[in-house]
Amino acid sequence: MFSKKRFTKKQIFFSMLLLLTGALFFQHGFLKSAKGEQLFADSAQKKIFFSDGGLMFEAVSNASTVGDFLIEQKIALSPFDAVYPKSEEKIFSGTKIIIQRAKKIIIKEGGKSREVYSLQSTIEQAIWENKDIELANEDQTKPERSTLIKDGMTIVVTHVSIKEEIKNEPIAFKTTTNKDDKLGWRIKKITQKGVVGNRQVKYRVVLYDGKEISRKVLEKNVTQDPVDEIVIQGTYVKTGKSYSGVSSWYAYTGTMCAANPWLPMGSYVRVTNSDNGKSIVVKINDRGPFGNGRIVDLDKAAFEKIASLGQGTANVKMEVVLN
Repeated sequence: MFSKKRFTKKQIFFSMLLLLTGALFFQHGFLKSAKGEQLFADSAQKKIFFSDGGLMFEAVSNASTVGDFLIEQKIALSPFDAVYPKSEEKIFSGTKIIIQRAKKIIIKEGGKSREVYSLQSTIEQAIWENKDIELANEDQTKPERSTLIKDGMTIVVTHVSIKEEIKNEPIAFKTTTNKDDKLGWRIKKITQKGVVGNRQVKYRVVLYDGKEISRKVLEKNVTQDPVDEIVIQGTYVKTGKSYSGVSSWYAYTGTMCAANPWLPMGSYVRVTNSDNGKSIVVKINDRGPFGNGRIVDLDKAAFEKIASLGQGTANVKMEVVLN
């Protein structure tokens, strides 16, 4: 037989309190709520893989977000660096974090320099990233576009433009001289006037930053042929008194002139080389030479028409021109 016991109010209260505490413990320990699972995950250690500037690392972390992980690992970021996933993203065991380090480069373009920071890999990508610079296919960079960027690198951008240009160029006419021994040596007649021709030339012009660096002819087309000029030159020389002696030369005016000790200034003489028969008509505009049998000192331009300058002097006949 069971004996009957009486329970006091105090005993009943403590029994109910014990049952309630046990129920709460059971719920906390065995029921899985989303919140409880998250708290557990946040506090647990995680194996994190991260890349910093292209180098791979592995770390064990108690951090709950990417930002917390960077603080925990004492990884500093500049304002130009980038991190993926973003700082506020949650991390779990096995999470991979990528840190991109911005490189400082100097870009020189059109005589100006600018300092920029880039997350790109190559020079071409960095320039395209910069919206202030337009890089066309023909443009050049130094180093080349495909070169990998290095921190502190200087890049020179040269804008190349290629155009075709057409220019009109004159074609000089030829002069044909016909001699007439019936006309005096001073007489010159133009029987057909020369006309300059025209040629259209197409060029391929290359410019670097607006300055021409090369020009290549693509084609030429004659649009107007030149017309030769025909001249009749008199050769008749009427001479008077003649003299024989030695001629020397000196650099004076570079024209058909000569020096003589006694003939009137402004008079003309015909000088003939006695050894080869070559002759010229010159104007007396100076005095000399004196002595050594010399009768005329020809201007250098005149002397070389009848003799070699190297021989210095020549035996000549000098005749006074009357017409």
